[in-house]
Amino acid sequence: MGDLSDPLTVLKGVGPALAKTLSKLDLHRVEDLLFFLPLRYEDRTTLHRIGELKPGMRCLTSGEVLLAETVYRGRRSLLVRVSDGSGQLTLRFFYFSRQQEAQFQPGVTVSCYGDVRAGPVGLEIVHPEYRVLGKEQSPVVNDSLTPVYPLTEGVQQGRLRNLVAQALAMMRGNPPAELLPPSVVEHLGLPTLAEALDYLHTPPSNVDIQIIESGTHPCQSRLAFEELLAHYMSLRHLRNLANREAAMPLGPGPALQRQFIDSLPYQLTNAQNRVIAEISNDLKEPHPMMRLIQGDVGSGKTVVAAAACAQAVASDVQATVMAPTELLAEQHWTGFNEWFDKLGVELAWLSGSQKQTERKASLEAIGSGRAQIVIGTHALFQEGVEFSKLGLIIIDEQHRFGVHQRVALRDKGKTGTGHPHQLVMTATPIPRTLAMAAYADLDTSVIDELPPGRQPVSTIALPDTRRMEVVERVREACTNGQQAYWVCPLIDESDVLDYQAAEASYQMLSDALDNLTVSLVHGRMKNAAREKVMRAFKGGDVDVLVATTVIEVGVDVPNASLMIIENSERMGLSQMHQLRGRVGRGAEQSHCVMLYKQPLGQLAKSRLSVLRETNDGFVVAQRDLELRGPGELLGTKQTGLPEYRIANLVRDAHFMPTVQKAAGVIAGENTERERAIVTRWLGNAHHYGKV
Repeated sequence: MGDLSDPLTVLKGVGPALAKTLSKLDLHRVEDLLFFLPLRYEDRTTLHRIGELKPGMRCLTSGEVLLAETVYRGRRSLLVRVSDGSGQLTLRFFYFSRQQEAQFQPGVTVSCYGDVRAGPVGLEIVHPEYRVLGKEQSPVVNDSLTPVYPLTEGVQQGRLRNLVAQALAMMRGNPPAELLPPSVVEHLGLPTLAEALDYLHTPPSNVDIQIIESGTHPCQSRLAFEELLAHYMSLRHLRNLANREAAMPLGPGPALQRQFIDSLPYQLTNAQNRVIAEISNDLKEPHPMMRLIQGDVGSGKTVVAAAACAQAVASDVQATVMAPTELLAEQHWTGFNEWFDKLGVELAWLSGSQKQTERKASLEAIGSGRAQIVIGTHALFQEGVEFSKLGLIIIDEQHRFGVHQRVALRDKGKTGTGHPHQLVMTATPIPRTLAMAAYADLDTSVIDELPPGRQPVSTIALPDTRRMEVVERVREACTNGQQAYWVCPLIDESDVLDYQAAEASYQMLSDALDNLTVSLVHGRMKNAAREKVMRAFKGGDVDVLVATTVIEVGVDVPNASLMIIENSERMGLSQMHQLRGRVGRGAEQSHCVMLYKQPLGQLAKSRLSVLRETNDGFVVAQRDLELRGPGELLGTKQTGLPEYRIANLVRDAHFMPTVQKAAGVIAGENTERERAIVTRWLGNAHHYGKV
């Protein structure tokens, strides 16, 4: 009968050449075909009379050839007129051979499948799938829906269907192992794996196709649950590996940490103190901390990270803070210098744009251990950077870095005393179920409290036809001593997207607000020039800062109380929430105005209404997840979030608590089962390795 783990060459018709082609679809073993699910289905379970056909139908029909002729009306085409007594239908071919032409002799019967449309002389199907029937043959009517699979060059649908049918026959004689705990399958009321696979490759004719298209059929849920479980267990395994690795325990360092906290010009919130305690306990352990800090814009994550650095320095190891952009790294550099200079802690700076002499001095300070805290961009982990005794890595804006980078950083920092501790931060709050799936290799802390005195930002959406009213509001606020951000998504005019570009807005505002100082900052400026403008804005010498989204994470200017966002209908919810968080940091009531171009689509209306209704980043993130999906929210391109074959993190998020429990049951009972589930879904060389 054969085994599902056998190579595809055991199937009839698969030689080395076809096996190589199928590998492009990531199909290597018979079992892979079972999990290679259809993109959609075609209904060939009913033979329709030609007289019943209507434009827009996609169906199976049959008729006798009345006439076949090649015509040259604009382009060469073969027209085949067929009838079944109830009506007539034209089959139109633009690409055909003499052999095909010869098949359509008057009197032969043809069954065909395709999209019915209105033609010049009645209904027609262009390039139908067809079969010329023998005298005693009837049209083949299927018992189940016909699957349509993803294809690669060199493999036709018919061949794939045949191979899947062989794999299903093999499965029926030798079902795949049931790897989920029976209690979980029973609790969720799910079918067996074999039942689910059989059903999804050959759905019966009476199936509600809309349920399958929505991805919520119990058979799809059975597979989605196991796939989520495989990814979750893979990440947890990575976490468990870290727990078995050595790290230097960092003592509490109470004196320096207390000194640092006492030197702050404000009181920490209860949430900040709680998270500092969680981190402090992790750092004392002899295995590497891997912790994620989530917190809304302005919740004070950076000061919590600095307290962790104080604990590392007090334990005589180096700490490093890495940010995804030079601008954010520079912000940290400024803040950390203000905090630690007076405590006698030496800092070093490292970035890709540094002059050679500065870089050389930084590398020497890092390598000798003289630099106790090192701040920079990803340049920190490039070739040639050698730490003396790295004990703590802090990564800001975690969603820009993926699992691969987290592992690479941990390995880069390995010393004789083990791996460094790792703390990652994000100001993009992540809904709990998504965090469970995407960051299962991390322990999570949430700073769910804003510092006292932070007022919610009043938010409104206005059509850009009212731009000049907004300009006048900016003039009034700035004349009274306030400052404003005016944010535009692009730097230059774009005919394609018709964005209001930063350059154009800068010119417009400079002309309209001639009594105020208007400056421009964008990502293409040299660091020194951008830093100079930012410093001037922070110092109060600039009234209105026109900017691209480079200020999404940037300077903290308590006097800025107005945020204007151009083309808000084109931006993601979480990004706009980040931008809005740039204001509302002072005593004044702050306002955010989202300008949009009309007409406004339904999705854009939904997004803008969420921001008007709430200032809670976790609520915003949940809605962003529902409206745009996890890839947009977390930045899939940067993170390499796993590509799920069947599961959908939004649709199937409700499974995550049960996934977590099932993983616990399996881990406690059977490591072989864990390995088998991960191998089934992620293969032997999967993303997160080491299982």
